[in-house]
Amino acid sequence: MPAKLLRRPTLILNRNWQPVNVATVSRALVMLWNEVARVVDPRDYQLYTWDDWSKLKPKPDEPFIQAVRFRLRAPEVVTLTTYDRVPACTVSFSRRNIFKRDKYTCQYCGVQPDVDELTVDHVVPRSKGGVSSWKNCVLACIGCNKRKADRTPEQARMRLRKPPVRPRWNLLYAAHDMRIESWSKFISEAYWTAELET
Repeated sequence: MPAKLLRRPTLILNRNWQPVNVATVSRALVMLWNEVARVVDPRDYQLYTWDDWSKLKPKPDEPFIQAVRFRLRAPEVVTLTTYDRVPACTVSFSRRNIFKRDKYTCQYCGVQPDVDELTVDHVVPRSKGGVSSWKNCVLACIGCNKRKADRTPEQARMRLRKPPVRPRWNLLYAAHDMRIESWSKFISEAYWTAELET
């Protein structure tokens, strides 16, 4: 449990309290210790330094990290002490992010099977010079992947539901598929429910 808790996401706000990133609890605690950030208590918006935060006792229903002499509440939101800008971020190309972009849906037939029944398909096969990139990789169910085989969609007479593109970065890509309720005070509901912009 402690290792899992240390990997839990923490929302990072800039000095103007705009969401700029998501880090792990362990990274947020290092930022707090180094005085690069302050913990924001989402209940009353009070800011805490390391000394202040380490003296707070966790409530019975709150996640905490057991230190040698005390229990430390897991921060859900921190604000940076000096950073004002909103960074221009990009979504890294990865299998996990392809699944997010394509919403766990076969881009040929539109089914949403179990995750282990989805594969990453190269629109232009690698044997024909296709590369692993945002614009050439899509999710395909096992059936569609077998049917398409080593051909382009045109050759296989299969139509893509939408052209593959690099998604625009947003906090959902950084959030580790976990929604933390207290974040709703800093991120609009529309942000959580909006379709990913392409």
